[in-house]
Amino acid sequence: QVQLVESGGGLVQAGDSLRLSCAASGRTFSRYAMGWFRQAPGKEREFVAAISWSGSNTYYEDSVKGRFTISRDNSKNTVYLQMNSLKPEDTAVYFCAAARGGYSLTVRKDDAYWGQGTQVIVSS
Repeated sequence: QVQLVESGGGLVQAGDSLRLSCAASGRTFSRYAMGWFRQAPGKEREFVAAISWSGSNTYYEDSVKGRFTISRDNSKNTVYLQMNSLKPEDTAVYFCAAARGGYSLTVRKDDAYWGQGTQVIVSS
């Protein structure tokens, strides 16, 4: 059974940084793409970033390009999201996602395992 546990959320001011972590267990971590999604109140869950199983490919939603960086440490079965220059519109619950299929390039919202989410609040 795949388990994903996020950590690192919190309350910060605009311009600050946060690093989210997601520890995975239950299968061979290095074979699967990982990603981050977020959901703001009253909105649908949206894609933020993803990293391929090999780590060679990364993908970002346009509004976070240049500010957020996704990375993975296969020795720790962990994926990270470094978030810099945070803005109030980044406020959301951030969810870690793992692709169900092996050797994937990215994570699809309709075909993923999910963590429980971690709250990020950015005050202006």
